[in-house]
Amino acid sequence: MTKYGFAINLHRCIGCRTCSISCKMENSVADGLLRMRVLNDEEKLVYDIPTGAYPKLSMTWTPVPCQHCDTAPCVAVCPTGASQKREDGIVTIDKELCTGCKSCIEACPYDARMYDEASNTVDKCTLCAHRIDAGLGTTMCEIACPGRAIAVGDLDDPDSGIAKIVAEHDTIRLLEDEETGPNVYYWDSMA
Repeated sequence: MTKYGFAINLHRCIGCRTCSISCKMENSVADGLLRMRVLNDEEKLVYDIPTGAYPKLSMTWTPVPCQHCDTAPCVAVCPTGASQKREDGIVTIDKELCTGCKSCIEACPYDARMYDEASNTVDKCTLCAHRIDAGLGTTMCEIACPGRAIAVGDLDDPDSGIAKIVAEHDTIRLLEDEETGPNVYYWDSMA
């Protein structure tokens, strides 16, 4: 069975936010909203603030899209069925069914959902499902990333690049103790 997800190489991410901007352009994301947040070590969107003590300063970044969880709490709490999990693992929002109640925003432990005031609906990363459905194979953030830090693909296909990354490297997933089964794997090519 197909299960899409992300593998994000934290060593290669330079914090440029090209993933955020390309996503906004590809998906017509409303002003003030980000489907892909790029956080610093303090889990903030602040640019260019190193951590550590001189002379051992570092700047690391963590891109945070929707985690497309196996057990998505946002889907479970949605009163209208607008939040759905596809058979291929992608979690989506049907804007026609969304009433903007924000239940899913409160349920998401990753802060990956946001309220769009203009449309009175919730928005989030869709793993560029429209591109995958069209046979284009990947997301705009993966294509646009200048550091090639983002890999997208079928986690269930052992021959896919993403499955090989997960199998061959030490990876972490955010908030694993929440037992949501996130499908975004973080790794460091220098570790």
